[in-house]
Amino acid sequence: MLRIKVINGPNLNLLGTREPQVYGDMTLESIENRLKREAEEYGVEIDFFQSNHEGALIDCIHEAARAGCSGLILNPGAYTHYSYAIRDAIAAVGMPTVEVHLSNVHSREEFRARSVIAPVCMGQISGLGADSYSAALFALVKKLEGAKPAPSHRD
Repeated sequence: MLRIKVINGPNLNLLGTREPQVYGDMTLESIENRLKREAEEYGVEIDFFQSNHEGALIDCIHEAARAGCSGLILNPGAYTHYSYAIRDAIAAVGMPTVEVHLSNVHSREEFRARSVIAPVCMGQISGLGADSYSAALFALVKKLEGAKPAPSHRD
């Protein structure tokens, strides 16, 4: 059975009350409950972790690999823009990882558009609110199951 770890970084514990005009009004617990239901539909085990501390996030990435997780969904929060340590942890464990952001990082402040983590991830999904997590789960499950993309149809 596929096992996916969802890791959330700093300030995501404040979802629902933190700048709802930017991040929406869903709490992290609501997002997690929704993902649990979606994971059940895919027949996938899913586990969640949140910390405001960089080292704890790195330890969680390492532990996920040791525990045999199949892949990661990661919202590194502000660490996206400068945490080479988190980037190196993802690269070191070699697990398929999808970077997720609730807001469209490319339509906000210039510094938010740069991710040092994205280059070691299979993809980055942003701007879809809580649906960013759902899209990441879908993409990761398809990747892990080895599904091939639909054939392109040419005129």
